[in-house]
Amino acid sequence: MVRIAAAVRAMEPALVIESAAAPDVWMYAGMVALSAGACAVASMVGLAGGLIITPVLMLMGMPPPVAASAGLAATLSSSASSAAAYARQKRIDYRMAIRLGALATPGTILGAVVLADAESGMFGILFAAVLAGSAAYIFLRSKLGGGGISNARLVMVLSASASFMAGIISSFFGIGGGVIFVPLLVAVVGMGMMRAAPTSMLAMLMTSTTAIIMHALLGHTDAVMGLLFAAGGLAGGLAGARISLLMKENHLRAVAAVFLSSIAANLVWDTLSTNAQ
Repeated sequence: MVRIAAAVRAMEPALVIESAAAPDVWMYAGMVALSAGACAVASMVGLAGGLIITPVLMLMGMPPPVAASAGLAATLSSSASSAAAYARQKRIDYRMAIRLGALATPGTILGAVVLADAESGMFGILFAAVLAGSAAYIFLRSKLGGGGISNARLVMVLSASASFMAGIISSFFGIGGGVIFVPLLVAVVGMGMMRAAPTSMLAMLMTSTTAIIMHALLGHTDAVMGLLFAAGGLAGGLAGARISLLMKENHLRAVAAVFLSSIAANLVWDTLSTNAQ
């Protein structure tokens, strides 16, 4: 009996370590699952998984810069994997994607620098506005016309200014900029949706790469969290690109729009409640 008791006491530290490590395993698995699901849904409509990931992490109490960098990690890997899949499907306008990505680069640098001093309440309200706009875009996507603007100079000016703004919100919110790229390509350039979403994913690959480098230089990134969200984003991007060819989007768009609107409302409520205390 003495020997058994001694053996049990010897095993106690290992049991404590194992029980403490178990929640971490589930937390890591949850991060990968969140990233994969968010990126699969978002990549189908040419958007970034960060639209879901960043606000969810903020609602869990994470600081905006760290939440945005995690969203960017998922966006980077999902845009890379989905762009590769879309390239095999020959649905990308490479010239336009490179142009948009290059025009957005200065904005991504500015967005990361501004975020370093952003107050969380302001960030939450602004992000809620972006989410509401994204929900409206997803829900009304089928109604976007593909006629475009005939004035070439006006198209160039609008593309440059919108791309710069896309770069800012890409880095500031960790969402890649697709919420601006896709409507720009459809409503201004006149591109069809079947090419606009894939072209947006390649442009987002460029913006998210620059943005995550800036966040790393500013010390916003968490290496372990970034790798977990990147792993989920890689799988989600591939899945979204394939599913986009296999199913109708009507129900998916409605669910995504309602989900984003709910997160936006929750962010506003959480910010107002915190400020009232």
